[in-house]
Amino acid sequence: MKPPSTDAYSLILEAIDIGVFKPGARLVESDLAERFGVSRTPIREALQRLETQSMLTRDGRSLIVASLDYNQLAELYVVRAELEGLAASLAARHATPEEVRVLRDMVEHDRALLGKPSDMARANRRFHKQIHLSSHNRFLVKQLDLVHRSMALLATTSLAAVGRDEDALREHGAIVTAIEAHDGEAAAQALRDHISKAFVTRLKLDSGEVQSSV
Repeated sequence: MKPPSTDAYSLILEAIDIGVFKPGARLVESDLAERFGVSRTPIREALQRLETQSMLTRDGRSLIVASLDYNQLAELYVVRAELEGLAASLAARHATPEEVRVLRDMVEHDRALLGKPSDMARANRRFHKQIHLSSHNRFLVKQLDLVHRSMALLATTSLAAVGRDEDALREHGAIVTAIEAHDGEAAAQALRDHISKAFVTRLKLDSGEVQSSV
C-alpha cells in the first residue's frame, strides 16, 4: 500500500513545479483532496509540510503558494550557480562513461522539444538532476534538491523567452563536453555561465525587455 502523505506531498509539489498552481494561488484542502483522489488527512499533512518548507505561506486563514521577491530571486540564483558549478566539477571527476552518455543523449533528445517551453523546462530539470547525481556526492545532491524545490516558486520558466531554449541547449552541450573531457574547472564555469544567462533572461522577462513565447 502506497504511503498517502508522501504521495499527496509529491502530487502538490509537482503541481506547483509545473505551474498548475502558480505563486499566489490559494490551496484549499477539500479541493486538493478531490483533485488528487486522496483523503483530506494526507492533504492536510502535505500542506503543513510545504508550509514548513516555505513553499506555502499564510494569507489570513488561507494557504497560498509562496512567491519570491527580487532579492530572494537574486540570492537563489547565486546559491544555485555555486552549487551547480560544484556539481559539474565533481561530475567531471566522478561521472561514469554511462552517465556521460545519458547526459549527451539528453541534449540530443531535447532538440525535438525546441519551441515547447513547458516540455523544455521538464527536460531541463532532468538534465540538471542528472548532473547532480553524477557528482556522486549525496550531501550536495540534497542541497540542490532544496534549491530546485524553491525554483518551483517562479511563475514562468526562463526557457519561455524567445530564443532562450536554443541557447540553453547549446550551453548544455558545452557543459557535457567539459564533463566528458574530465575538465572540472571548465565544467564548473560552463554551468555557472549557464545559470547566469538564465538569470539575466528571467530579469529581462520580468521587466518586459524580452518577449515570452507563451
